[in-house]
Amino acid sequence: MLSPLCLAAAPVIMLQAAAPAAQDAELAVTAEQLIGETGSPGASVMVARGGDIRIGTAGVRARGSEAAIAPDDLWHIGSDTKAMTATLVARLAERGVVSWDDTVAEHLGNRVEEVHPAYRDMTFRHLLSHRAGLDANPGMLALVGFATNDAPLGEQRLDYAANMLAREPAAQAETEFLYSNAGYVIAGAMLEQVTGESWEDLIRAEVFEPLGMTSAGFGAPGSADTVDQPRGHRAGLFGGLNLVVPGPRADNPPVMGPAGTVHASMSDIARFLTAHLEQPEDYLSADSWALLHTPPFGGEYAMGWGVGEGGRLQHAGSNTMWFVVVAVDPVAGEVRAVGVNDGRIDRVAGPVRDALQGLAD
Repeated sequence: MLSPLCLAAAPVIMLQAAAPAAQDAELAVTAEQLIGETGSPGASVMVARGGDIRIGTAGVRARGSEAAIAPDDLWHIGSDTKAMTATLVARLAERGVVSWDDTVAEHLGNRVEEVHPAYRDMTFRHLLSHRAGLDANPGMLALVGFATNDAPLGEQRLDYAANMLAREPAAQAETEFLYSNAGYVIAGAMLEQVTGESWEDLIRAEVFEPLGMTSAGFGAPGSADTVDQPRGHRAGLFGGLNLVVPGPRADNPPVMGPAGTVHASMSDIARFLTAHLEQPEDYLSADSWALLHTPPFGGEYAMGWGVGEGGRLQHAGSNTMWFVVVAVDPVAGEVRAVGVNDGRIDRVAGPVRDALQGLAD
């Protein structure tokens, strides 16, 4: 186990970025059009290039409210968190705290009662590229149990890992891609066992703080008593759209943190994406940046990123109450993000992705 003092010694390299822009009129039009297409309460659109962050917003923070979405509001980014967890692993690997080839058996074999033989040799490379053969999630009953669990998160993540690692594989490791939140939660549990620190503390120290992401946090943003931040919305039982007040029901269980519980402002999302665009070597080496952006077993998924033509990186995130798509475009030399506070994926995913593509065009 590594002492907290060893972790605290990590260098803090602040990436400089311009202050958040005022409402960008052109991007605000895109956000307004997106609301018209989806019926979502609010939308935010971001484009950043060379430290210049442009943000356009439209709509309201909560259905039935008059509180307008603001450029510096916070957005729950769901599975876009995965690239942050992979970046955390890269930071710790560069210092020798972990290795990309560390296995499940090495770090969890003595903490989890039963590990199926197929998973014992799965590494961070397998887990973070969705090539470990793990099912996506432990199932609704288990998630409900985690949602009401008040045990320390480290213990919960070991229980989550035990649940998933005792199962038969759902896919063939390495050769088959199976998108799995579980792989990221297990990777987070491995990091916690090595360091003695929570994933939340590690991601703050190695990602949020060095990159100047001062707004970043976990779970649904804002307070339950006042509409001070956008609120998530989900489909009602009989149609329509219901807002979800910040609290335990406004996000996935905290145990799923490494797979998708981060929220941040669009400006701070831009700072994270810009790091992956500019690849500063005082934050990570060129080899580490390349590893994060290269699918390790073929296909089109690297470490928390879908990889497209020209090395373009993209990911979508949702906790069923928000939907945010992010992109890193080295060809255009810019990063982009589009989000709505609406989790009706079948309704919003197409228009949000079209809006993101429209920014590139």
